[in-house]
Amino acid sequence: MFFIDVQGTLIDDATKLPLNGAVEFIDYLNQHHIPYIVITNSTKYRSEEFLAYLNGIGLKIPATHYLDPLMVLEDHISSDKRIAAYGSEEFLNVLKSMGYSLDFLKPDVVLVAIKENFSADEYAQMIEFLLGGAELIGMHETSLYVKNSKRYPGVGAIMKMLEFATAIPYSVVGKPSDTFFETALELFLKQQAGAHFSDITIISDDVTGDLLPAQALGMRGIFVLSGKYRTAEEIVPQLSVKPDAIYPDMKAVLEELWKH
Repeated sequence: MFFIDVQGTLIDDATKLPLNGAVEFIDYLNQHHIPYIVITNSTKYRSEEFLAYLNGIGLKIPATHYLDPLMVLEDHISSDKRIAAYGSEEFLNVLKSMGYSLDFLKPDVVLVAIKENFSADEYAQMIEFLLGGAELIGMHETSLYVKNSKRYPGVGAIMKMLEFATAIPYSVVGKPSDTFFETALELFLKQQAGAHFSDITIISDDVTGDLLPAQALGMRGIFVLSGKYRTAEEIVPQLSVKPDAIYPDMKAVLEELWKH
């Protein structure tokens, strides 16, 4: 049974096309009725649009096997809250389409998603809102954001910076929050009655933003080197807790699955 990340695991960060072995891995799970949930931190597109895109490039993922942060956002923020949202233009448009009201004068919530070119003035504005009483929420807690072969601080790094600057604690909508993983487990129970975190293997290219928090909940963690990190040596030696297994890509994970 699997939780499977998307960016850097199933699809390439640059081309947005399936990575080596990704289509075959999903096909194998479907054909053998192996329970899985595809878990992504995508926030640039409506959930149904992004899932349709994944299916359009050959990843045959049923809607019942998919979860992203937008699908659990309403559990964190009601539509009557005034939100100062920071992220890509696409993300802001998605929020508006979901009925949220953006307010950059006196917001109730500072909501942060990924963006490659945050400005110092945006950070200053966030800090003023937080010190003025706004709640701090991250759409997810990724460690790194990869764009055009460059690696930027992820939302998790930005949230920790804001927390350090203001002493305001933050919560997280998407991975690796307990709320997100528990929601994914609820979906899992519709495929496999009685499933527990200890029954699940999570596959991801983000060690600190996915695998280690999942392992702390009892899951087995597989680290793939097809996304954020070019070699295991870039990150693994610095970790106090290691991934349970490391593979170059999904093809290698599938080959290991075949053995069993």
